[in-house]
Amino acid sequence: MKNDSIKKRIYFDWASSAPLLKLSESSFFGNPSSNHSEGRAAKNSLEDARKRAAASLNVPPETLFFTSGGTESNSIALFSNLRKPQTSGAWKGRVISSPAEHASIREAMDTLNKIGMPIGSVPVDGTGRVTADLLSKTLNQYSDVRFAAIMSVNNETGAVTDINSLVLVFRSQKAPVHFHCDIVQAVGKIPVDITSWDVDSASISAHKIGGPRGIGLLYLKKPIDVFYSGGGQERGVRGGTENTQGAAALADCLAGMNNEQCGMRNEELGIRNVECGIRNVREEFLKAKARMNKLITGLMAFNRCTLIPRERVVDDDRFSPYILQVAFNDIPGEVMARALDDLGFAVSTGSACSSSSPERPVLFAMGVEEKLRIEGIRISQGFKTTDEDIDALLDGIAEVLKFL
Repeated sequence: MKNDSIKKRIYFDWASSAPLLKLSESSFFGNPSSNHSEGRAAKNSLEDARKRAAASLNVPPETLFFTSGGTESNSIALFSNLRKPQTSGAWKGRVISSPAEHASIREAMDTLNKIGMPIGSVPVDGTGRVTADLLSKTLNQYSDVRFAAIMSVNNETGAVTDINSLVLVFRSQKAPVHFHCDIVQAVGKIPVDITSWDVDSASISAHKIGGPRGIGLLYLKKPIDVFYSGGGQERGVRGGTENTQGAAALADCLAGMNNEQCGMRNEELGIRNVECGIRNVREEFLKAKARMNKLITGLMAFNRCTLIPRERVVDDDRFSPYILQVAFNDIPGEVMARALDDLGFAVSTGSACSSSSPERPVLFAMGVEEKLRIEGIRISQGFKTTDEDIDALLDGIAEVLKFL
């Protein structure tokens, strides 16, 4: 292409996985469960990472459990329902979720259904969010709900759910409902306060915020009786030898949520090249919002462009500024993604965890018509994205539209 601004590779798939940051590496190779000196040193490193992560998230350290990522954290929470007592051979309590959840929730719900556990669905509105009104109607429909899984930020559209309003609905029920919240696309992107939200459990993944793959967190306000067991690590919540190096890296990524913590930690370790993972969430949020406004404004100048949902506008607080779903008339999403890839831009057609399927269940749940679902692509940015990157992407899209 002639335009120099679109020659280099530019990454717009942060919602799938963020570029790896330069993070400190734990040199403690021992098994944290071993009692020798090397094992104790690794254990101390692991617990230090837990304390640092807890400080960043403003929760007690004992409520955090290291896992392999968001999918496992979701699974641990969901399948804990299999350990709940049965009455006369029947499951006690119903599990509900929205059809717009991440694949790790949707497919786990299918598994629960296949083994006979009663499940239910909370519909989403046209923006892809569960509202307090929709939740109330669902709870009125099902009188036996004991567990609910609803995400805070949708991984395909960026729709932001008002978690506080849902918690009020749950807490107004006569019987307690365990509220699990997938906050994988929220942490480091929008202001998150697990404590004030008062959720019962939450899942976090490191590789969405610049950390390595294979490490995540499960927050549990209170202990749960988990279904899977083995080894007794993480106080029995998650078996398997602990990923000490990953835990330290995840703690580094989260450290920037407390303004000065990252710098203090780096100085303490004597490391100069460690990047501050999330930095200041509010500051980065405002920058991302300005870039997203610029992107949406530029996209709307193309006659063949349709935002998904259609009602999304510039400066729209109903959506995370880090994720945008958009379609181009008469161009299948897969074709547009490949064309942009040829020009040096990495975008996706949806969640990488379900990329092998042509279905778009999240968009279907929102009521998006089939044609738009087929044509949709996801553009997601991060704190390394620049205004120049946005300009280059718009140039690239204009170039594609000339020949498709």
